Amino acid sequence: MQRHTRNGPTRRGVMRASGLLTLGSAGLFTPAISRAADRPSLTHGLQSGDVTADSAIVWARASQPSRLRIEFATTDSFASVLGGVYVDALPESDLAGKAGVQALPAGQDIFYRVTPQNLADPSVLGEAMVGRFRTAPADNRNVAFVWSGDTAGQGWGINEEWGGMKAYATMLRHRPDFFIHSGDTVYADGPIVAEVKLKDGTMWTNVVTEEKSKPAETLAEFRGQYKYNLLDQNMRAFNAEVPTYAQWDDHEVTNNWWPEEPLTRAEHLRKKYGEKYALAMVARAHRAFHEFIPIAANPFEPARVYRKIGYGPLVDVFMLDMRSYRGPNGEDRQASYGPAAYFLGPTQIAWLKRELAASKATWKVIAADMPISIYVVYDADRNFGSKAVSQLDNGVPLGRELEIADLLGFIKREKVRNTVWLTADVHYTAAHWYDPSAAKFQDFDPFWEFVSGPIHAGTFGPGDLDQTFGPQLKYVKAPTAEQGQNLPPSAGLQFFGQVEVDGSTRQMKVTLRNVADQALWSTTIDPAS
Repeated sequence: MQRHTRNGPTRRGVMRASGLLTLGSAGLFTPAISRAADRPSLTHGLQSGDVTADSAIVWARASQPSRLRIEFATTDSFASVLGGVYVDALPESDLAGKAGVQALPAGQDIFYRVTPQNLADPSVLGEAMVGRFRTAPADNRNVAFVWSGDTAGQGWGINEEWGGMKAYATMLRHRPDFFIHSGDTVYADGPIVAEVKLKDGTMWTNVVTEEKSKPAETLAEFRGQYKYNLLDQNMRAFNAEVPTYAQWDDHEVTNNWWPEEPLTRAEHLRKKYGEKYALAMVARAHRAFHEFIPIAANPFEPARVYRKIGYGPLVDVFMLDMRSYRGPNGEDRQASYGPAAYFLGPTQIAWLKRELAASKATWKVIAADMPISIYVVYDADRNFGSKAVSQLDNGVPLGRELEIADLLGFIKREKVRNTVWLTADVHYTAAHWYDPSAAKFQDFDPFWEFVSGPIHAGTFGPGDLDQTFGPQLKYVKAPTAEQGQNLPPSAGLQFFGQVEVDGSTRQMKVTLRNVADQALWSTTIDPAS
């Protein structure tokens, strides 16, 4: 299989443009000689996301109310500008702004330049920043991407003495076309303290901020979760070069939440939440997520996270939301499907079936924020219930398993070929082969599920596998019994997955890697006709 490569950026195009915009052919927007005291700046780097063959989302945040002027070109000199858009960064969005760029050429490196303009004095411009992404190809070119989840969890924040969030720098070295963040993009319920004593007696030293000093409840505190992560130089460098396709899970709000959950669990009481129900915090967290993540807006459901992103003829990515539409967490042993057993929910399931059946891409990548068969307990204090799909009874589908069984049966009946599930959530890495001959429920075609994470959080596991759908454990890397649980990033058990699709053979190679970029395990999957 040929290795996917792409040229690195030139020195003038990595993070910052060499100066302000100039007249004429160099840019669409007019320049200004700025007064330093009035000049706005870009505070948290650049981000891009949801890139397709002809469009993308671009994000930035300003230091003061500003108009973010965005130009895009196929070279970092911007000698020939393809077009320009703008978005106003206002206090109502915490000075963050994102805009869509369209009419882009397929299969092309696109450079985008963001310049903040002072709203009170339009003649004053701040220094520009330059980012880059690659649009999806129109033909069968090689496609390469990475995935992981779980950023800044369990109190393991930005340790600059250790080198910050190193796994982002490791992923960047592969120059992927895009990154799937499989959820827990932040840990809103996980405070960051200045120092954490490690088992060997040394100290893990965190960068600290006020918003990360307590579990988030207010909109400002939820916004602060994203601003904290963007302080890391590795993440900012990665974001400037690689578009992110992000979904959310539980820690964007609080651990193991469901939408109408009363905040009465022991861990809620320890966190001293002022709200009685999760829903108010969900609303604030949703807003912060959409303000700080470069996700395309849905005109009919502004808070929607699930969506399909096509990346050329070889890959369609189906981004799921296994959190927002679920029923209550609990024993989850309902014998029939109804609201108490919802996981994706009927509307999202109908959308997913429709889009999978209509997909013409060779590979249908189902990006799930939770694994199918790893059992994860809901209330650890009481050792009660399930927060995921399985109940660990190894029996016929019950509760949320009914929804997954229905989906897998549909995929088989409609002859939807080449589905691959990618996920994170459990803070270790694994490969599962789902074999109907070994399953209690057998009405499905075999498929792979790959697990990888955390990208920068505590390492846990491994978890127990429920055999309702017959998962066969082909590989796992997790802490040993001697190592214990919640290992810091410095233990080296930070993981991401790499996917390479060969444009000529259409084979998919999946490799599980660690923060040191060691290839731990890999497999090559032949496409079905």
